Amino acid sequence: MLKTLGRRPEILEAGGTLFAAYVRFVEKTTRWKVEPADIRAELGPELPVIMALWHGQHVFTSIAWPREWPMSALVARHADGEINAVALRKLGFNLIRGAGGSGTQRKLIKRGGMQALRLLIRTLKEGNSVSLTADVPKIGGVVGQGIVALAKLSGRPIYPLAVVTRRRIQFNSWDRATLSLPFNRGSIVLGDRIDVPADADEAELEAKRIEVGQALDRVHARAYQLAGGTPWQSRDG
Repeated sequence: MLKTLGRRPEILEAGGTLFAAYVRFVEKTTRWKVEPADIRAELGPELPVIMALWHGQHVFTSIAWPREWPMSALVARHADGEINAVALRKLGFNLIRGAGGSGTQRKLIKRGGMQALRLLIRTLKEGNSVSLTADVPKIGGVVGQGIVALAKLSGRPIYPLAVVTRRRIQFNSWDRATLSLPFNRGSIVLGDRIDVPADADEAELEAKRIEVGQALDRVHARAYQLAGGTPWQSRDG
């Protein structure tokens, strides 16, 4: 009964609204260190871009994104993702519903991810940036090829991003999700640009997939170093 109740639209809407308000509260009560110091200057000439995130660390990354820049977030179509979807919408993001992929570009399309991929490409062509968790659902820390296929087909660059705080609640979940606490010290770290050539073959896509994972671990390690507290630990599934 409680499980059914928790999936009612009005409950999900209320939960997502409260979560969005909590994210803004954390944002306003935290002292932030930002690297590079001016993300607007760094990203402005590159827009639109593909923001790469790790599962479990992703909702609070909305804090880093300038509100005047349009952003669409890819959100999985399952019950657990609905509160995150509502929260991201309340935080000013447009939503694209779908899921990432763990195999080759061909397998990604066969599994039904083509619709989400087309929407992401169209969104980028319209000048709007997109954000998505790069790792495979239920296998935290292992990047799927969905994000590199998107970069190849759209011609847009990938940027890894981390937003963390010193004090946080660590959950014992597959993605090692964290909940940042208010009245805190935090850091925002943007990684280097990653390009995927339009003619990249399967071997090069695999190399880029690995590069994205390594870059995400680097920005998280640096962010946790700046914020202090427990250091970042790579997961690799």
